[in-house]
Amino acid sequence: MPCDSIFEWNEMAPRPNVLVIGGGIGGLFAANALIGQGLRVSVYEQASALGEIGAGVFVTPNAVRHLERVGLGPAVERWGARVGSGSYYFRHDGTPIAPVQVSDASGWNATFGMHRADLVGFLAANLPAGIVHTGHRAVGFAQTEDVARVEFANGAIAEADVVVAADGIHSELRSHVFPPSKPVFHGTISYRGLVSRERLPNWPMDRWQMWAGPSRHFLVFPVRHGTMVNYVGFVPTDQEMKESWSAPGDPAVLRREFEGWDPRIADVLQQVDETFRWALYDREPLPTWTKGRLTLLGDAAHPMLPHLGQGANQCIEDGMALATILGHVDTTRVPASLLAYERLRRKRVAEIQLGARQNGLRLDSTDIDLSARDAQLAAHAEFRKHLYAYDVVPHARAAATALLE
Repeated sequence: MPCDSIFEWNEMAPRPNVLVIGGGIGGLFAANALIGQGLRVSVYEQASALGEIGAGVFVTPNAVRHLERVGLGPAVERWGARVGSGSYYFRHDGTPIAPVQVSDASGWNATFGMHRADLVGFLAANLPAGIVHTGHRAVGFAQTEDVARVEFANGAIAEADVVVAADGIHSELRSHVFPPSKPVFHGTISYRGLVSRERLPNWPMDRWQMWAGPSRHFLVFPVRHGTMVNYVGFVPTDQEMKESWSAPGDPAVLRREFEGWDPRIADVLQQVDETFRWALYDREPLPTWTKGRLTLLGDAAHPMLPHLGQGANQCIEDGMALATILGHVDTTRVPASLLAYERLRRKRVAEIQLGARQNGLRLDSTDIDLSARDAQLAAHAEFRKHLYAYDVVPHARAAATALLE
């Protein structure tokens, strides 16, 4: 379904064609949004096949509205697990703290737990055949005033008017925009994984639940239309480890980390046979994302901690903003368009990056008296209402209009 447009296109003007580097959530959504604007797109992914390891992702209204715009609303409903008003924060012993905000400021609840593999799967399935090229690892980039060129490890070369680096926190192309920056380790490791509904038959599958500190927190929400539970346990550590989503963890160690907590957590962890460890890194907000015909998107531009559940959602916002702007310019305006995209997105995602850090410190408070922390969690609902209500499209349209004046 084409993205809605308020512009009329001059058929004589050459429209930009786009290379997207990276076949994860950000790259695949951007491809959907760009195609929805009628642009030619190719996606290059270094892995031999698209996919994600077993883990959940929280998809919130500020992203779902864009998934609906590109015709994926039914897929979200099919593969997601909507969470509702039973969502709650608890203390580690199970004492209720406050309800969790699951709707935007208008009251629209489009908040879903989702398996990452399902999200990647339906984003890819919505693309025309031949768009995605796997087994292509980007190793070089060059550009002139007129064209951008990407070289791949397999010897292939691709050219386009625009290159979008959506290749993650370890982006190969980011250094062509800004000098390499050191990742920031935040002294926390998360253990994460999935448990089938059959092994937790009495678990409520209509809510997001978090148990908070001191010094650590534990999160559970449903995925895959309520047939699986996703859990994440955040624990402090002095030991840095590799930035990885898939390092194996020890379920027995995980169970010890949450001994004595609410028995509901023990119910989940007793069913864990396999878990993954994820060291929590982000980077300082970049001062620029764009150089000429190359721009960054998603984790390549703004890797963030998971404590606001916004990593994937901000990738989707990025893709919608970029597509909306590029959909209304010709090839001569590409560099200016990419700078307009950067100006539109950089402040918002920097605030969310820093907000995720702050929320992590709040959740893992080491204060003896946690009442102030609990009050902040209750007040956090107002922030989330407005976070979820934000619609990037009107702002992107205004940016596109300014380019055409």
